[in-house]
Amino acid sequence: MKKNKIYIIDVTNRDGVQTSRLGLAKLQKTMINILLNDMGVFGSEFGFPVTHHETNYLNANLELARKGVLKPIVLNGWIRAIKSDVKKAIELTDVKNLNLSISTSEQMTRGKFLGKKTRADVLRMMTDAVDYARKKNIKILGVNAEDASRTDMPFLIKFAKAAKDHGADRIRYCDTLGYDDPFTIYKRVRALAGEVKLPIELHCHNDLGMVVACSIAGAKAAIDAGCDAYINTTINGMGERAGNADLVSVILAIKYSSGFSAEGEISPPASPKRKRGEQSGGKGKYSLDEKIKLGHAWKIAKYASYAFGVPLPINQPGVGANAFAHESGIHADGALKDRRNYELYDFEELGRGEPEIIETGRQITAGEYSGIKGFRNVYEKLEIKFKNDKEATRILDLVRYANVHTQKPLTHDELRFIGKYPDIAEKIFIMNP
Repeated sequence: MKKNKIYIIDVTNRDGVQTSRLGLAKLQKTMINILLNDMGVFGSEFGFPVTHHETNYLNANLELARKGVLKPIVLNGWIRAIKSDVKKAIELTDVKNLNLSISTSEQMTRGKFLGKKTRADVLRMMTDAVDYARKKNIKILGVNAEDASRTDMPFLIKFAKAAKDHGADRIRYCDTLGYDDPFTIYKRVRALAGEVKLPIELHCHNDLGMVVACSIAGAKAAIDAGCDAYINTTINGMGERAGNADLVSVILAIKYSSGFSAEGEISPPASPKRKRGEQSGGKGKYSLDEKIKLGHAWKIAKYASYAFGVPLPINQPGVGANAFAHESGIHADGALKDRRNYELYDFEELGRGEPEIIETGRQITAGEYSGIKGFRNVYEKLEIKFKNDKEATRILDLVRYANVHTQKPLTHDELRFIGKYPDIAEKIFIMNP
């Protein structure tokens, strides 16, 4: 008998980049996709296929997928659940997987459409869009009920059943305003999944500070109803208003909270022989996708912090500076005797523990005003060599564009990416398709 699982679909590149006053350059969004893929995350909602300034970035990342660089991660585009958006997405991009979104609550039907649309119209627009997407051979099709948490259950179930009947692969339950609590979302998702029998995707916001709890409660409800669960996350909890469910926190909650981890049993302390990032816990009824590599948490959290320009909070679960710090005499004594006294999980599992070396002497950096000699020095330190001066000059030009593009010093991984995939990098930097 197939065991239902919890999968992660990260939405940093769609919802996270909508954080007011912040954003990511297209190169940074591409690096996020690469890091998510390396981490074993199931999917990335990687952007907006009908937004023109995203076109080259989206097609370049789909090309990376075809090359096997972004594999096996599933790249999904977000559009409105209207036929014209499906048509435009297919015309502009090579996208194969789409999430179609439309408001379902009375409040939003009234407050957004201003009396011009009824709930019957909402159903018709959604089903017309799903029919057209299926006709155009969209591979994976999700249907999003925006403001699901404020939608009356009879209509929400009717909406989800209509989506299923027309060919949707999963239903996204959106707690758009962070209105649910862990108890209400469990009850509602259990009823929805039980009636519709489709995988449920949980998209929660943190307006009331319960986003991780609501996300895993909703996932638990879907599995209890016999359906797979997909949790939407963002790296470091970025997102509109108070943000979305933090990727690392969600993974830790599934692996180590008492109701999820090995049917409530806390795992023993890590053996000194355990490899960095080796998995443990989360082997009970509510199993996390086994492809997830928690050992990449430290790297991806640090990169997103740098790219967004938002420092990691000192008390951020798992990756904050104080996540494994002990000062109180009683705590320090207990942790030194047996770290499981005051630590639920081990820092090595998150890819932490290695000292970080900071250059304090001469540094040559690569940026928009770099010359060829300094540029070659930077790449030689990365153990990357060029075939000839022509190739080096071309990569230098791209690095200059990249620095203008990100307005930040480029990371080693970004420099390596440009050196390895110059044709794709060039597409990413061009806004006009």
